[in-house]
Amino acid sequence: MSYVVTENCIKCKYTDCVEVCPVDCFHEGPNFLVIDPEECIDCTLCEPECPAEAIFSEDDLPPEMEHYAQLNAELAQQWPLITEKKDPPPDAEDWNGVPDKFQHLER
Repeated sequence: MSYVVTENCIKCKYTDCVEVCPVDCFHEGPNFLVIDPEECIDCTLCEPECPAEAIFSEDDLPPEMEHYAQLNAELAQQWPLITEKKDPPPDAEDWNGVPDKFQHLER
């Protein structure tokens, strides 16, 4: 089991979670982060650090977010590793909590 970054991270891309990860399993895309399920050790440290509340245990994924488990696995193989906290996008707060953001995901 691993943790999964879900829809509310899109266009928010806070990186507080990256800073606490002991195994460097986060990967960064243009406007979204993902967790590599092969690297995640299920330590639970990232989940409470996410200001957008976009990280879930794979076992606790809401049904409408289940496809994000596969998306995280896929994009983690394509995107570079991120190991340090960065500033969020300037409009991150405007996007936090906005529903139906999947169409805004940049690959």
